[in-house]
Amino acid sequence: MPRTAAVRTQRDVGRYVSSAWRDRYFEACEAVYAMGAPALSEEDVETSFGTTHVYRYGPADPAARSRTPVVLVHGAGSCSAMWYPNTPALSAERPVYAIDTPGDPGRSEQREPIHQPERAAQWLDETLAGLGLDRVHLVGTSYGGWLALNHANRRPGRLASVTLLDPGGLEKVGLRFFFWIFASLFATFAPKALRPRLAAWLEQPVLVVPELRTMIRTSVRAYRIRRPVPLPLSEDELSTIRTPLYLVLGKRSLLVTPRRQVERVPRLVPGARAEIVANTGHGPQIDHAEEINHRMLDFMNSAD
Repeated sequence: MPRTAAVRTQRDVGRYVSSAWRDRYFEACEAVYAMGAPALSEEDVETSFGTTHVYRYGPADPAARSRTPVVLVHGAGSCSAMWYPNTPALSAERPVYAIDTPGDPGRSEQREPIHQPERAAQWLDETLAGLGLDRVHLVGTSYGGWLALNHANRRPGRLASVTLLDPGGLEKVGLRFFFWIFASLFATFAPKALRPRLAAWLEQPVLVVPELRTMIRTSVRAYRIRRPVPLPLSEDELSTIRTPLYLVLGKRSLLVTPRRQVERVPRLVPGARAEIVANTGHGPQIDHAEEINHRMLDFMNSAD
């Protein structure tokens, strides 16, 4: 491989700054996982792009174990621990697999970049194949929403449905979103008494959940993400999607323009369901977990 190509590949691969910071991050994550459903097992799936770490959850009801499973794909800068408000309800009804995306902090180990659309679809398809999953309900939020949307466009064969929670992939990411990210991070250092007010102003639940706040702050210190922001899918790409699609947007989202997308997506994707949730921004599945869990399960039941 030419020297320039090797340097470029390495630049696109995320990494921990040190083993000590990695261990501190894992410790913070465990406190967040403990607030959700207990995992039945963990496993590492080998792919062409590295090792993907996956947490498996499952229902106690034997009849529910045969239902089409749910696969959760988290947002950028986080890991599968962020699904703690959702794993109890979802795994009570269906098998659930929560993926740590390579290139983000978590227990996956990235060797090759996956930010290009075809590579991203290949990585996720290899992960699902490695888990032995032929048909799944795919759920993605933020960057994970882009991964899910991209998969529906390029590798839909294993998909029973796709649920997108305030996802990337619909619009070019604007400066207002990056400003919100940096303002939210800065606010994690605010005095405890101010955090509830800042959380309401920024629509940022991280500030009032101590375990989540610690995890996010530690991830920024511990891990270096090395990928560009993905481009949105074109209207031609969206119009090819035939997988049942459910789009959930926060009314005060700064990642997308909710009113525009709630009209646009069903127009481009036949049969798509699109809804706006009030009193939330970029995290409807955290701010309104009970309601969103119910809506997701209802949609999956209808898709089945």
